[in-house]
Amino acid sequence: MLGTGGRLTALIVAALTVVACGKQEGDAADTAAAGAKGADTSAMGAAATTPGTWTDGNIFALLDEANMGDSAAGALATTKGTSSALRDFGRRMVRDHHALRVQGEALAKRMKITPIPPDQDNLTADSQKNLDNLNATAKGKDFDKAYIDSEVEMHKRVLELLTKGMEEAESTELKNLIQKAAPVIRGHLDLAQSIQTSLK
Repeated sequence: MLGTGGRLTALIVAALTVVACGKQEGDAADTAAAGAKGADTSAMGAAATTPGTWTDGNIFALLDEANMGDSAAGALATTKGTSSALRDFGRRMVRDHHALRVQGEALAKRMKITPIPPDQDNLTADSQKNLDNLNATAKGKDFDKAYIDSEVEMHKRVLELLTKGMEEAESTELKNLIQKAAPVIRGHLDLAQSIQTSLK
């Protein structure tokens, strides 16, 4: 397990992912990106950057990676999930994270900030590992459990990442974006935990 700094980094990335999912065009693009950047919740716990100071560009990059990863995993759940509640949750992850991603990209562009992942950022690789694991899991109860368990863990970590992002962001506009994303992520976590309980 990573230290608090590493976990916070993973969480921020996830949170940013949540902040970026809305247009149907983007949904298709995020779904395609899902193959390249999956969202492995267990992997996200291990995926993190070195504890330290993030620039706003680092935070934008982490948020984008997190949103892409969760959107990709959600897209897989919409086709591979057997529980209707889980498939609905997957659709919500695609939609919400795409919207968050669009918002993050628009703000970075407006602020003329280039998203640059921090050194030793393993989020994309960890997300791909999670997606690979989900793809390898047989459709049925095993997949449903693996997906929702990873979503619960990921959203817990994303909330921690958002906290670190709030502490390290220099821009008030970026802090506002993170503040708006936090309730969305909290809502995702509550719903994921509810589904997790119902699948036991």
